[in-house]
Amino acid sequence: MAPPSSRRSGHSRRAQYGQFTGYVLAAIGAALGAVLLGISLWRPTSFNGVRTAAADTVAPAGEAGAVVRTEGQSLFDKISGYLQAGAQNAELRKEVELARIRLKEAEAVREENARLKALLGFRESEVKPVAVARLVASTATSTRRFAYLGAGRDQGVGVGMPVRSPRGVVGRVLEVGDDSARVLLLGDSESVIPVRRAKDEVVAFAEGRGDGRLRIRLINLGINPLRRGDVFVTSGAGGYYRPGIAVAIVQEVTPDGAVAAVISDPAATDFVSVEPIWQPRAVDAAKTPVSQEVGGPAGE
Repeated sequence: MAPPSSRRSGHSRRAQYGQFTGYVLAAIGAALGAVLLGISLWRPTSFNGVRTAAADTVAPAGEAGAVVRTEGQSLFDKISGYLQAGAQNAELRKEVELARIRLKEAEAVREENARLKALLGFRESEVKPVAVARLVASTATSTRRFAYLGAGRDQGVGVGMPVRSPRGVVGRVLEVGDDSARVLLLGDSESVIPVRRAKDEVVAFAEGRGDGRLRIRLINLGINPLRRGDVFVTSGAGGYYRPGIAVAIVQEVTPDGAVAAVISDPAATDFVSVEPIWQPRAVDAAKTPVSQEVGGPAGE
């Protein structure tokens, strides 16, 4: 008897039946495939329903796969964006800081242009200024209020000349050097200037209080017509200042007048214009310092 390892399959009926069945199934499959291929070539639309049914069957799985793929891409995008957010925020903060700096520089340039235009307006006005110069210093704590001007005798500046800024009167020249001058400010306790209310002919004197503000003293006593916010301008009396230049604005009303703030604050003034005395003859005709400030019939 031969060893079991040398036996052929024919010695086992089960193996023979299995092998035969495999051949039969293969033949049937080949024949079925040929038939289906022939039908598909003869009538291509014959299997549309089958294909549609198959597509409908696998559609949910395909949709699920697409959702998973999309969510995965979104997750990766979020992770990437989170990792890049720090660097982007730093860049944005830097850009914002630079934009703020540029904005402040633009505002400073705009303000400087406004001041220069105002100074140009001095030169284009009917009264040609003697000089345009910078206020280099001013007193702020003493009852005597002076400022120092960066122009003097060599630039044509003389004693008594009015000094004004684009906003209004600053004071008048008190002493003159070769290249500098001392200015008596409106807030000085020795300063008196004739004024009138801008909207009518209510006349008064604006006297310095020594604290940077002015006392508006009415000439015609009686019912006080002044109101908070009234603006006073130069009246032209006395001959120093030409009429219509802004002087003060009322802050508090008193029984005989008001307390007012100087419109052209020297602390906030950079450049000023020195103008010639409006009526030199009236000033020369004055006899006393009081009459020089207040003016009499000769200054009207």
